[in-house]
Amino acid sequence: MCRNRFWGVVGVVACAYFAYAAYVHIRDSDLLWSHNWWSTLTYAVWAVLVLGLLSETRCWRERVLFALVFVNLATGFVFLVWSAAPLNYTREAREAIFLLWILAALACLTTLAQPKEAKG
Repeated sequence: MCRNRFWGVVGVVACAYFAYAAYVHIRDSDLLWSHNWWSTLTYAVWAVLVLGLLSETRCWRERVLFALVFVNLATGFVFLVWSAAPLNYTREAREAIFLLWILAALACLTTLAQPKEAKG
C-alpha cells in the first residue's frame, strides 16, 4: 500500500464502507450480534488472514492499518462467540468498531502520501 496508491484508495473506500455499515447498526439500534456459525467462521478466517498480512507489511503505516483491522475483527469475533454479552457491552463494542473503521480509513489515507526522496 505504501508503494502503490491504488491500494491505498481501495483501502480508504473499503474502510469507509465498513464504517458506514457500523454506523447504520448504531443508528438503527441493531446492537445484537448474529451468533451463527457462518459469521463466526468468517470473522475468524479474516482475523487470521489479517494477522498473517501484518507480518508481511513493508511500512509502519501498513502495520497501523492492519493492526486496526485485526483489533476490529477480533472484537467482532468475541461478540459473535459471546452470546450472553450484556446490551451495554454490545453497544460499546459497536461504537468501538465504528471508530476503529474510521481510524483504519485515516490510516489508509496516510499511505497515499509518498515520502520525499533524499537528495544527494
